[in-house]
Amino acid sequence: MTEPSKVIHVRNVGHEISENDLLQLFQPFGVITKLVMLRAKNQALLQMQDVPSAINALQLYTNIQPTIRGRNVYVQFSSHQELTTMDQNTQGRGDEPNRILLVTIHHMLYPITVEVLHQVFSPHGFVEKIVTFQKSAGFQALIQYQSRQLAVQARTSLQGRNIYDGCCQLDIQFSNLDELQVNYNNDRSRDFTNPNLPSEQKGRSSQQPAYGDVVGYPPQMPNAAAIAAAFGGGLPPGISGTNDRCTVLASNLNPDRIDEDKLFNLFSLYGNIVRIKLLRNKPDHALVQMGDGFQAELAVHFLKGAMLFGKRLEVNFSKHPNITQGADTHEYMNSNLNRFNRNAAKNYRYCCSPTKMIHLSTLPQDITEEEIGNLVEEHGTIVNTKLFEMNGKKQALVLFETEEEATEALVCKHATSLAGSIVRISFSQLQSIRENQ
Repeated sequence: MTEPSKVIHVRNVGHEISENDLLQLFQPFGVITKLVMLRAKNQALLQMQDVPSAINALQLYTNIQPTIRGRNVYVQFSSHQELTTMDQNTQGRGDEPNRILLVTIHHMLYPITVEVLHQVFSPHGFVEKIVTFQKSAGFQALIQYQSRQLAVQARTSLQGRNIYDGCCQLDIQFSNLDELQVNYNNDRSRDFTNPNLPSEQKGRSSQQPAYGDVVGYPPQMPNAAAIAAAFGGGLPPGISGTNDRCTVLASNLNPDRIDEDKLFNLFSLYGNIVRIKLLRNKPDHALVQMGDGFQAELAVHFLKGAMLFGKRLEVNFSKHPNITQGADTHEYMNSNLNRFNRNAAKNYRYCCSPTKMIHLSTLPQDITEEEIGNLVEEHGTIVNTKLFEMNGKKQALVLFETEEEATEALVCKHATSLAGSIVRISFSQLQSIRENQ
């Protein structure tokens, strides 16, 4: 028998088993100082802080068969007494920090596109390139950050997390590639540093799928399929889910009162904003580039005809596929104010046309109803307000006399700072404020 070591060798680690699963199995016995996943061998090496911790773990799991996600795993002492960086390098891919991440998605109930991955990973730093593909391990993606430090931060924050509630779990390792090669900008691969790449190679259907194409997955489903669950399995009436145009043209704006940030506050209710451009030669027109075609369709559907600053908005799909970066564009791609980077499914459920009622959240804990009124009263006649607490956090409802007043309050006061808190405002679909709410 191998002599006791603080390094434990785990076998039969299937692709459905994440680092977090292994940590949960061994954390009751003490601090885990290192963990190396050997994906190619379905194995893992795990280092406890000392030998007695490892002995306790193995004594229990010799008598009781450990099972993770319905799979028996087998444990023994490793021949390594210590996991060094050198050991990890010889294991190939997995633990040596690199700016390119290899992401495997487990329990994938909904199709995952480049746009979805970008929404998940871009809050942690500038993502240069994404390539998705299908391998025996399942659906995978390579994600290239601007720097190694950003990739390390993203992996630390996202490892083991789900993209949607209860499914699409992220298993993230470092890739050993130096540079991602992206030939096409489409829903399977994207070079965010080069927006001018073609979407497909002409006449390629007779050839083998290129590197970076998803082979046989997902089936021909609209972009919105990943989101349909948020709407109870179907899409809202009037939404096709098949639009692939990301840029919308907003016109009949009030040029004296509108600016890019106010447009961001309104359009970000329906998706993540990439960039916004006010047209200098047509001061009442603006282009808004959304995160994907589905989000653009939601914005067109729900905002067409809305009243803002005394004007009735006209919102249509633009003939421009995207907005070219320039001195007169405002960039929002990496803004932490984009609402759909976290809890995307929940945010889709809140999509609606403007209403008379706004919902305020992320408020200071000691805020009063009077302060809420003071914040928004300049925008219209307040009929009723209610301050309440949910999950220990202060929130508020404010009912205005008209939808236009509520829309103005949201556009002007979303993302403002109040006693150190950044206030978040959205439309509420409630018709009235009940006292027992």
